[in-house]
Amino acid sequence: MIDFWTWDFWQQHSLWFMFASAFLSATLLPGNSEIVFVTLLTPLQLNQQGLFSDDVLWLFHMAVLGNSLGSMTTYYLGYGLPRLSEKQQQHPRFKWVMQKVQRYGVWSLLFSWLPIVGDLFCAVAGWLRLNILGACVLIFVGKWVRYLFLLLLTMKVMS
Repeated sequence: MIDFWTWDFWQQHSLWFMFASAFLSATLLPGNSEIVFVTLLTPLQLNQQGLFSDDVLWLFHMAVLGNSLGSMTTYYLGYGLPRLSEKQQQHPRFKWVMQKVQRYGVWSLLFSWLPIVGDLFCAVAGWLRLNILGACVLIFVGKWVRYLFLLLLTMKVMS
């Protein structure tokens, strides 16, 4: 029988857990992949593994990949959304995101890493049918910078 609640299980399957957490956190579902990333990174740092060790790089890349694919899923969900009612379009957060996306276009997706509104950026970009290739690249770049910052911050705190 598999015991999901032991530390050994999470260590053995940490990359898949990181991917799933990052993916779900980037969709409209609530989640916090940053905590999972730092939690899985900390033992690697305590074992004196460097920034470019295989384990650290795999964890970093799984986080970026999962979070980027989750945001692209949100983009596609936005693509399939019907037109919103006038009342829904008056929500302050929606209006703010809509203004930014209309002003900066696909470049606004560099901010898809932001909590709460980042998901809205992706959904609105899909809803407005912004360039899919540009969206994919800019989402990936934003997520890459986000997790690199977390990685460097964790290494600084642990040293």
